[in-house]
Amino acid sequence: MGPRRRAADAAFVASRKLAAARAIAVQSPPRSRKLEGKRLFAILQAAGWPIWFLLLASIIAVALIIERAVSLRASRILPPKLFEQVVDLYRRQGTSDEVLARLAKDSPLGAVLAAALRNHKSSRYVMKEAIEEAGRAVAHELERFLTTLGTIATAAPLLGLFGTVIGMIEIFGSQSPTGTNPQQLAHGISIALYNTAFGIAIAIPSLIFYRHYKNKVDTFIVEMELAASKLVDIVHGERVDYPPLRA
Repeated sequence: MGPRRRAADAAFVASRKLAAARAIAVQSPPRSRKLEGKRLFAILQAAGWPIWFLLLASIIAVALIIERAVSLRASRILPPKLFEQVVDLYRRQGTSDEVLARLAKDSPLGAVLAAALRNHKSSRYVMKEAIEEAGRAVAHELERFLTTLGTIATAAPLLGLFGTVIGMIEIFGSQSPTGTNPQQLAHGISIALYNTAFGIAIAIPSLIFYRHYKNKVDTFIVEMELAASKLVDIVHGERVDYPPLRA
């Protein structure tokens, strides 16, 4: 009975250790998350009060980038087959106020085409003028929030530089006739470096996405102008030498 009893005790101890290890493993994620939260708070505390301006700018920039990514989808701005459907409908039954109202609300391309069709009985010059006016309104809508994103891309390094200046003031404030305050000196260096790094880190992606969305809007405007000009050619039966529309 002695060896069996010892073996049973050893198995019991091993099972207890295994259960304790599993409990620690289960509890470790919340602890790690708490540690990460404390580290993030420590970084913000070390960066000083100027970092809050940069933090606010980063939140706004991320929100605008996501909003523009959703709003500037090609399928939403230039719906596939919309131009062919409009031309087919015009040739079969002409236009009506109800059809044009639905077309204008369909998409930005639909708004431009609807502006052209409202003046289909007028001269080519009048149709072109209506298209240009609608195009300016659509372009203004597509460029919404891009100015804010570009402003953040420009202002973020300046906010970082502002934090750097505050950190330098803190560093010089650590000097005194009796000596240097090491804690204040380290805090000033942290403020300067963290704010500079945060400012650059916010400015780079903001500038990249601003340029990307700006170019995307310009491409959409060109495509809509080509579609509207081709519609004018179909209505007036002139000039069919425009480049093909994007599929």
